[in-house]
Amino acid sequence: MSELNKVSTAAELFANGESPEILFWVGCAGSFDDRAKKITGAFVKILNSLEIKFAVLGTEESCTGDPARRAGNEFLFQMLAQNNIAVLKGYGIKKIVTTCPHCFNIIKNEYPALGGSYEVIHHTSFLQQLIDEGKLKVEGGNFKGKRITYHDSCYLGRANDIYEAPRKVLETLDAELAEMKSCKSRGLCCGAGGAQMFKEAEPGFMEVNVKRTEEALEVNPNIIASACPFCMTMMTDGVKAKNKEDEVKVYDIAELIAMGNNLI
Repeated sequence: MSELNKVSTAAELFANGESPEILFWVGCAGSFDDRAKKITGAFVKILNSLEIKFAVLGTEESCTGDPARRAGNEFLFQMLAQNNIAVLKGYGIKKIVTTCPHCFNIIKNEYPALGGSYEVIHHTSFLQQLIDEGKLKVEGGNFKGKRITYHDSCYLGRANDIYEAPRKVLETLDAELAEMKSCKSRGLCCGAGGAQMFKEAEPGFMEVNVKRTEEALEVNPNIIASACPFCMTMMTDGVKAKNKEDEVKVYDIAELIAMGNNLI
């Protein structure tokens, strides 16, 4: 295994009397969805390239319970959350970084009511911190002449007021950034939030993700940047629905930074 791909579990570190600087909460999408697994891999490569000591829970990580709570199954949510909190407590975890805004939001804002309080950071904010501290230097030359538009995740933006960190990270790439007409606090949902990802669309004249993709395509981007695996799926499907997949690519911000630094 390449050193850039090396991942330790919290159990392995604990057995050696060690503890990680951060726990990387991978999430269900980052663990099982083929497209989202590439985001996980890119972020792992960034962490390893900077020699940041991190760990994952591996098979001890369960779903945060976000989709269950949004769909109204409070019992299932609390069962999943309390199990996760017990595991995190067992390893003495204090700081969590995740690439999923849904995981970020629920662990940060809703786990404390059940006894699970942690410093929780979304990976775009973490990357911005590393850049600001001079630890992460982004080459970005791979994107010279490219036009990027960023799609705000609802759970990152309106739910947690994180708008600037993703944009500041993207600004390190040698590319032109173009904003959609609905952005930041006026951003349009991709259509996957609130457990909508897991059900069929309701009757209407257009899928939400297609509408959002049309807004993205209006600014003529080469790349649509995302910071959420759910948004990634919806925007990718929207681009395919508009038959633009050969011209417009959808990437997570971690992938763009890893590509800029020739890590992937």
